[in-house]
Amino acid sequence: MTLHTLLDYETLRLIWWVLLGVLLIGFAATDGFDMGVGALLPFVAKTDVERRVAINTVGPVWEGNQVWFILGGGAIFAAWPPLYAVSFSGFYLAMFVVLAALILRPVAFKYRSKREDARWRNGWDWALFVGGFVPALIFGVAVGNVLQGVPFRLDEDLRPFYEGSFFGLLNPFALLCGLLSVAMLLMHGGAWLALKADGVVAERGRRYGLWAALATVALFALGGLALALFVDGYRITSAVVTDGPSNPLLKEAAVAPGAWFDNFAARPWLWVAPLLGLAGAAVAALLLRLRADGVAILASGLSIFGVISTVGLAMFPFVLPSSLDPRSSLTVWDSSSSHQTLFIMLVVTIIFLPIVLAYTAWVYRVLWGRVTERDVRAETGHFY
Repeated sequence: MTLHTLLDYETLRLIWWVLLGVLLIGFAATDGFDMGVGALLPFVAKTDVERRVAINTVGPVWEGNQVWFILGGGAIFAAWPPLYAVSFSGFYLAMFVVLAALILRPVAFKYRSKREDARWRNGWDWALFVGGFVPALIFGVAVGNVLQGVPFRLDEDLRPFYEGSFFGLLNPFALLCGLLSVAMLLMHGGAWLALKADGVVAERGRRYGLWAALATVALFALGGLALALFVDGYRITSAVVTDGPSNPLLKEAAVAPGAWFDNFAARPWLWVAPLLGLAGAAVAALLLRLRADGVAILASGLSIFGVISTVGLAMFPFVLPSSLDPRSSLTVWDSSSSHQTLFIMLVVTIIFLPIVLAYTAWVYRVLWGRVTERDVRAETGHFY
C-alpha cells in the first residue's frame, strides 16, 4: 500500500478546499488590515508625524502578512491547476492591476522617508492609499463575478477559452461586492489603528472603523438580497462523482434561480456563517464605540471569516462556475490535482504551516504595543 492511499481522493479534495478557504481568510484577516490602514491613511492622518504613526502600526508586520497571499496563489496553482489556469488568464488585466497596486506598497514603505520634501512624502502616501484600496476593491469585484459565473468554456481537450473583458467585470453586482470588500477591510484597518496607534490617529481610526463596520453590515445584507433576487446560481444536475478523474466535462450542470442557497436549505446550521459576518461587523462597531479596541479587532476578524465562509459554503462544490457552458464549470470534485499530489502537499503543509503560524505569533508578540508620536519623533532609525 502506498502512503497516499491512507486518505481517499474525496477526503483529500475536501481538505484542500478547506485549506484554500483558510489561506484566503488568513490573507484577508492579516494583510487585510494592512490594506485597510493604507486606504484610510489620507483620512486618519493629517500631518507627516501622524501619517508616520499610522504607517508604523503595520510597518513591522506587512511583509509577513503577504505570505498568506503567496501561499494562497501557490495552493491554487498546485492543488487546483484548472482553476489557476482559467482565473489567472481570464482575469489577467484585473490581476495585473492588483499586482501593480501591491508593488507600489513596498516601494512606498521603503522610499517615503528617504527625503524630507513634503510633496515627495505626500506622493508616496497616495501610493499607499492605492496599494490598499485598489486590491480590496478588485478582490471583491472578482468574487462578485465568480458568483455570477465567469465567461469561459472548455473544449474537448480541456483547453480553457475566456470570452470576457476587463470592463465586463465592472457590473453592478460585482461592484457591490467590491464595495463590501472595501468596507470590510476599512473596518479591519480602523480597528487595527484603534488598537495600535495613539492619540488622534487612533481616534480617527476608531471613528472610520465604526462607520465602515456599519457599512459592512448594510452591504453584506444588500448583497445577500441581490443574490437571492437577481443572481442565478449553479447546481450539478447529473450524478455527483467525488472521487473520479479531474475532467469537468464528465458532469452536467445548470443555471438555476436560488441555487446558491441550496446548501443552506439542506443544512440549516450553515446559516451560522452569514450570521457571523453580520454579527461580527455589528459587534465591532459597538466595541469601537465603547473603545474596547482589543476585542473589536477580533470581532472584525470574525466578520471577515463569516463573509468569506458564506461565499465558499454557498458555492460548494463549485469553485469557478462558467456562464458560457455550465458543464465546463470547475468544482471541488473535478478540477483538482492527482490523488498523490494532494497527499504530498498535505504532508508538507502539516509540517510547515505550524512553523509559519508559530513564527507569525512570535513576531506579533515581540513587536506588540502602541505606536506613539513620541516614538516616531525620537528618530531611532527603526521607524518608516
